[in-house]
Amino acid sequence: MVLADSIVKLSITGSQSSLSEEDARLLRGLRAGIESAYEELLARYQQPVYSMVYRLLGDQNDACDVVQEVFLKVFRSVGSFQERSSLRTWIYRIAVNEAHNHRRWFSRHRKHEVAIEPENEEHRCYDITPDPGPSPFDWARNRETRALIEQALDEVSPVFRTAVVLRDIEDLSYEEIADILQVSLGTVKSRILRGRDALRRALTQRLDPGLSEAFV
Repeated sequence: MVLADSIVKLSITGSQSSLSEEDARLLRGLRAGIESAYEELLARYQQPVYSMVYRLLGDQNDACDVVQEVFLKVFRSVGSFQERSSLRTWIYRIAVNEAHNHRRWFSRHRKHEVAIEPENEEHRCYDITPDPGPSPFDWARNRETRALIEQALDEVSPVFRTAVVLRDIEDLSYEEIADILQVSLGTVKSRILRGRDALRRALTQRLDPGLSEAFV
């Protein structure tokens, strides 16, 4: 066990790891098969991952199924994790991919086909234009307003919804989101702006006139 742990330490030290000391400690435990490390991982990430996946899918049962699959993949793939991002970023990337895969399966089998990737996204003006105003979540002053925003999220394209959720709910940086989604920073900004715009439009029919005007 000591030898195996030393090998892991050397591999981490010898690579360009983006892990914090806490993540590195947890990763060593996971790779060594220590049960308490698995428990700690679930305690730290299960609820945040569920909350994010639920907002992406809008269904509790589907979210539960996806979260189970996410952590099965995490446990199975922990040995091949290359440590080029934080542990959270890696887990969120798996969660986003699983949520999108689930949605695509659902679309093929129970609904009409939907396009997941917008065309010519990289060439839009949103890539270089900053968002001048607050996000809709900045205006969620109470539970009722928050609930309306959650409902309106269902009307936003999955691609843009993911970016908005990661930025405005999960409070991730643009760089972290780019790493999770495996896209450029310009594409991240584009998706956030377009997602916020779609969310604002969906909210105009749900909120009082004064609050709706804040999203224009």
